[in-house]
Amino acid sequence: MKRVLVACGNGIATSTVVASKIREYAEEKGIALQTDQCKLMEVPGKASSYDLVVTTGTFGGDVDTPVVRAISLLTGIGQEDTLQEIITKLEQ
Repeated sequence: MKRVLVACGNGIATSTVVASKIREYAEEKGIALQTDQCKLMEVPGKASSYDLVVTTGTFGGDVDTPVVRAISLLTGIGQEDTLQEIITKLEQ
C-alpha cells in the first residue's frame, strides 16, 4: 500500500478535498493507498515516511520524497493531468 502525505496551509480544509480526490482516482485505477494530511511547514519532518507528498501550495523545502503540486485539484484546471502525474509517481 502506497502512502501519500497531502499538505496545505493549515492541514485541514484544502488538503481534505485533495486527499479525497486522490483516493477516489487511485481506487478507479486499482491502486491501494493511504492518505494523511498536514500543514506545509510539517512536511520536512514527515515526508520520509511517505511515498509521495502532494501540496496545495508552494513548498520550497528540501525532501527526498517526490513532491507534486496539486493546486489544479482545487481549481479543476488541469486536474486530470495532475491526478495522472500522482499515479505515475506512485507506480515508479
